[in-house]
Amino acid sequence: MEKFKFKAIGKNSEVYEGIRESKDKFSLYNELKSEGSTLVTASLADHKEHWFDSMTSFLGGVPEQQKIIFTKNLGYMIDAGLPVAKSLSVLERQIKNKRFKSIIVSIEAEIRKGQTLSDAAAMFPSVFTNLFVSMVKAGEESGKLSESLAIIGEQMEGVYKLKKKIIGAMIYPAIIISLMVLIGVLMLIYVVPTITATFQSLNVQLPLVTQILISTSDFLKNHILLSLSSFIAIVLIFYFASISKKGKRLIDLLSLKLPVIGDLVKETNSARIARTLSSLLSSGVAFDKAILITSDVVGNSFFRDILHDASVKVEKGETISSVFLANGRVCPDFVGEMMSVGEETGRLPAMLMEVATYYENSVDQKTKDMSTIIEPVLMIVIGVAVGFFAFAIIKPIYSVMDTIN
Repeated sequence: MEKFKFKAIGKNSEVYEGIRESKDKFSLYNELKSEGSTLVTASLADHKEHWFDSMTSFLGGVPEQQKIIFTKNLGYMIDAGLPVAKSLSVLERQIKNKRFKSIIVSIEAEIRKGQTLSDAAAMFPSVFTNLFVSMVKAGEESGKLSESLAIIGEQMEGVYKLKKKIIGAMIYPAIIISLMVLIGVLMLIYVVPTITATFQSLNVQLPLVTQILISTSDFLKNHILLSLSSFIAIVLIFYFASISKKGKRLIDLLSLKLPVIGDLVKETNSARIARTLSSLLSSGVAFDKAILITSDVVGNSFFRDILHDASVKVEKGETISSVFLANGRVCPDFVGEMMSVGEETGRLPAMLMEVATYYENSVDQKTKDMSTIIEPVLMIVIGVAVGFFAFAIIKPIYSVMDTIN
């Protein structure tokens, strides 16, 4: 049981808030419905916004978590019988993000003018993706808008959780390595020069390692602006190279070939493809269009190539599973095999969702394993770095002592 903070509309159309324990949001919705109330919003009572959602909001964007909550709550309210415009009006008052609030107000205004929700949402592509718009449109055309919104909400939440787990696994080593580099540079600029003066006064032959350390220290100390400018230049070169077409392609290739990382990239993209394609097909989006939309949400260009190839071959009458099985070096064979079973049984969306769940659980476990493995690896790296500095400084001291003896 979890504790939820909720807002609901009572029997007499009054809006009230409360905190209640329930198994999940759906159970809470059914409990309130049995009491004659309609759930408006619900969130975990102890929910805290993730740090990168806070950063997104600070930079003027719309946090993914807020879009997920909005989508799910909109589906709940429409399912309860509220008109779309009224539902948007109620939800708009609950939104704290100023940009998102203004967008919802604009969408509500467009709907009151006669526009559909999908057309109004399409006016804001930076917030509502092609995937969102297409699934809402399919729901409107089939008369199952609330169901489509529920599917979209689950799809967005699945992708969001996957992204959060991967970023969370990478943050710790990134911070440790950055601190190591910073401390190393500060030691080279401020600590090593003091020791260098001592060594020079002793007039002893310094080991090669010590000479390298002193030379690096002298260069950084005497050319701070040049060193800083060179570092910034290198970072910018790598950045612009990485956003170029060839650079992205190279990074995508390397990410697939690297040990451990390669499997993680393959499974992450497989999970995203499976969940997105399943959601689109379940919402009634045409197969060929669903494949093209899915290609827009995939991060790796090699996986996008597979989807583009699939869209062409599916139009010619071939199966999508045959395309994925033919690209086993990029995409795991399990994906193609499950697609084949889904096509044969007529349960492709269900099979794809099972694939998504399988790989999301696998990625979750691997990120936990990475966190466990990274700690001793970082300890070894730190030990090597400290050992290098210690050897470079202590070795000359022993040389002096041998000379005295």
